[in-house]
Amino acid sequence: MEIGSSSVVPCSKEHQKIYQEWFNVADSDGDRRITGNDATKFFSMSTLSRTELKQVWALADTKRQGFLGLTEFITAMQLVSLAQAGHELTPEILKSSVVKEDLPLPVMKGLDTLVAKTKAPPTHTQTQPDPYGIVQPQPTQWYPSKSVKKLPLNAVTSIIDGLKRLYTEKLKPLEVAYRFNDFVSPLLTSSDFDAKPMVMLLGQYSTGKTTFIKHMLKCDYPGAHIGPEPTTDRFVVVMSGPDERSIPGNTIAVQADMPFSGLTSFGGSFLSKFQCSQMPHPLLDEITFVDTPGVLSGEKQRTQRSYDFTGVISWFAAKCDLILLLFDPHKLDISDEFKRVISSLRGHDDKIRVVLNKADQVDTQQLMRVYGALMWSLGKVLNTPEVSRVYIGSFNDKPVKESALGPMGQELFEKEQDDLLADLVDIPKKACDRRINEFVKRARAAKMHAYIISHLKKEMPAMMGKAKTQQRLIDNLEDEFAKVQREFHLPPGDFPNVEHFREVLNGYSIDKFEKLKPKLIQGVDDMLGYEIPELLKKFRNPYD
Repeated sequence: MEIGSSSVVPCSKEHQKIYQEWFNVADSDGDRRITGNDATKFFSMSTLSRTELKQVWALADTKRQGFLGLTEFITAMQLVSLAQAGHELTPEILKSSVVKEDLPLPVMKGLDTLVAKTKAPPTHTQTQPDPYGIVQPQPTQWYPSKSVKKLPLNAVTSIIDGLKRLYTEKLKPLEVAYRFNDFVSPLLTSSDFDAKPMVMLLGQYSTGKTTFIKHMLKCDYPGAHIGPEPTTDRFVVVMSGPDERSIPGNTIAVQADMPFSGLTSFGGSFLSKFQCSQMPHPLLDEITFVDTPGVLSGEKQRTQRSYDFTGVISWFAAKCDLILLLFDPHKLDISDEFKRVISSLRGHDDKIRVVLNKADQVDTQQLMRVYGALMWSLGKVLNTPEVSRVYIGSFNDKPVKESALGPMGQELFEKEQDDLLADLVDIPKKACDRRINEFVKRARAAKMHAYIISHLKKEMPAMMGKAKTQQRLIDNLEDEFAKVQREFHLPPGDFPNVEHFREVLNGYSIDKFEKLKPKLIQGVDDMLGYEIPELLKKFRNPYD
């Protein structure tokens, strides 16, 4: 099972060149993206029915980004060719035996004339008509302007671009006004929106985290160390790059095109324990892995780390699309540090998957007992009434020990491995949906934070006794949260952790905070109520 974008049938260089020319024709504004409007005009030349074209778009835009890049466009054209040949379009069609490498080009009526027009020498004018006769303004500026004008919603060409605009115009002013970045999460940058989906692996030492990544990549990666003792002593981000290399944490944290600038708040002692391993790999083109140091247990956990370990985990948890908790049949005890780590994942329960790794080291009867013990241990830590999904397997390159498990165990492992792979396969497809989900979650948290901060400010006296009042407010923070909840009718489960909030609040003068600004709150409400739904409507399947 492959993780990645929609499958593209290999085609000849001649066909690739033709598809590139067609892509340039369809891309009316030259932004390297075929939007819904571009597609409806271009695909109409195929003379397929609206139902068939709806399916073509759905299968080509698997990530639901709201546009087609060149790769997705080629997939769409191959699907059009198959539909014209009378095949039913299904998600498996491009992998089936009906598809051959010499798949013919689709028949597009009137396209040759449009291609000929685009090949005509361009004139030196500020505007030039697109192949359909619609005048498109051409950009005359090749450097970023200092004064960035507000873009209307119809000017953005993808859901992610729309979220960036809404963040800059609506959400960021609210976050800055009430210091959301100091209390909850650093301000977002453009690279945070553009980052590839991330999968983080957590577990005690020697539970097979690094081996799991190697198993997925089917090769070593720079800086990978494996052993029975705690070998990974740092956070390692494994991502795509032009060549194999390791980049130190201080360097990666200041690179504008990387989504790790927020980690600078954890200080130099953390950044010295952070590195990025880059290598060219088709899987890493779709997913970034985060390998973490083994969570300490027993005597080792009494040695304090030089940085806020649970804080870093919490930061990555907010950015990640999937969090894998790895357990070993011989290490089922959940240490105090592991308990704190799992608690720091609060609010990200939907991302957590539990993996009982190295399960072929015990026989079937022991495995049943181990599974029961693991569920009992997790029940005490994960405060949810639902049972967590646990994947059982042995995620390494060694053959499964069939002598210990028997044929039934072998079959179980294969099914469990397929289920986990299916979860991983879905990550790139759901990445855009996840971005929207995290954005809305952040907007609600920022609103909640604004209500709390403005309430504390309102409780402060105008002149005398400010220090005493501040101390009283901090000591009775639970009561103040309850007042905010009653005043604004907010759900109690959405409030931040009281202890963490109190700890950060101690470093500030409440009197310097802002009063409630209804205009900023209204702007975020409008964004959540109208603008995000409009954005999603604009970039849905154009044939819906």
